[in-house]
Amino acid sequence: MGTWQKSDWRNKPRVQMPDYQDREALAAAEAQLSKYPPLVFAGEARKLRDELGKAGRGEAFLLQGGDCAESFAEFGADQIRDTFKVMLQMAMVLTFGAKVPVVKVGRMAGQFAKPRSAPTETVDGVELPSYRGDIINGFDFTPEARIPDPQRMLQAYTQAAASLNLLRAFSKGGYADVNRVHSWTLGFTEADEAARYRDMANRIQDALDFIRAAGLKAETTHELGEVDFYTSHEALLLEYEEALTRVDSTSGRWLAGSGHMIWIGDRTRQPDGAHVEFCTGVQNPIGLKCGPTTTAEDLKVLMAKLNPLNEMGRLTLIARFGAGKVGDHLPRLIKAVQEEGANVVWSCDPMHGNVIKSSSGYKTRPFASILSEVQEFFAIHRAEGTIPGGVHFEMTGKDVTECTGGVQAVSDENLSDRYHTACDPRLNATQALELAFLVAEELTSLRETRLAAAAG
Repeated sequence: MGTWQKSDWRNKPRVQMPDYQDREALAAAEAQLSKYPPLVFAGEARKLRDELGKAGRGEAFLLQGGDCAESFAEFGADQIRDTFKVMLQMAMVLTFGAKVPVVKVGRMAGQFAKPRSAPTETVDGVELPSYRGDIINGFDFTPEARIPDPQRMLQAYTQAAASLNLLRAFSKGGYADVNRVHSWTLGFTEADEAARYRDMANRIQDALDFIRAAGLKAETTHELGEVDFYTSHEALLLEYEEALTRVDSTSGRWLAGSGHMIWIGDRTRQPDGAHVEFCTGVQNPIGLKCGPTTTAEDLKVLMAKLNPLNEMGRLTLIARFGAGKVGDHLPRLIKAVQEEGANVVWSCDPMHGNVIKSSSGYKTRPFASILSEVQEFFAIHRAEGTIPGGVHFEMTGKDVTECTGGVQAVSDENLSDRYHTACDPRLNATQALELAFLVAEELTSLRETRLAAAAG
């Protein structure tokens, strides 16, 4: 790793990246970015790696969630607060179910670029380059908007820095008080449709009442009033990633300063490709999306490249197969990991394999399919004797109507009410919290099974 340089990816085959027409403007934007301070620091990334290591051993659980793609137009304090708020609620419910700490990682402050299934799209007979996220080009279907603009990287940095500033204030400034978080959750369980979750909410309340009676308060015990919250995004636009990559003065190792955790998508995980090359050299925790086309051979090569020291917490394998297909693929990948003796964190992304086109013409994801994939993920790990270490959701704190189902019973006809996503459909706040309760039930069942096995 000592000879790795942050520009080495430029010598590798690149996919899913824009071809900037104005090379001088690109060089100027990269030079400007390279002078900016990093958004995150090496000590934070190392702490996250240690916490993810606990998730890999079953001593913690990873909750990763946030926007499909962050938007320049919809950016604001309320948006950040609402997503942070629902993630805190989800984490509390998951902590109660698993009886272990929950590692909270947002798809925030950097999730601006999106891979696309086709380089162009056609509307009413007009063909234009695909929208690739606000850091690259504009959403409006015009020739001007769709031209990749390197200046957008500078705007993305500014928005990411502002987002991180607010997230740090929320996580350490009292907003994350456990009693406050639980009061928000109680409002959800008071609805008649959410009656099945009321018992768990009441038991959480009993636990908090006991803590308070024992004299532990958020004002005097920072563990009850503060949280660690990390950021993550897909490391897709490598010019942006390289410009923010710096040498950590403490360890002498490279750090991707764009976010605490970065991941490689299912479309960019070529073992000899540019994205894998970049991620091999930075010390951040790395995620690797594993889809149906991931072969055992490729996975073995990727694990060796991305985690040569076999550190637990360095590499998270994010499984995304689709409901009904997990059994076809996850066991063979688990076997590949076991054959290599590799230390990995297994996480479930039940979003990307479950996109359908609704009868009303909107792209959506059925809540039932999302839940089904999560349940299959847990069932297979239970059967294999391996550890389901986390979940990965596309979600928002806003009351959108993009995914169907859940206690709100969003239907195909409702999708047009508040369909705001620029790319993929997201769980709304109520659906995300409901899913957390259902995942907590899986974690409780898994814990009880392990306790029974240990006792037996």
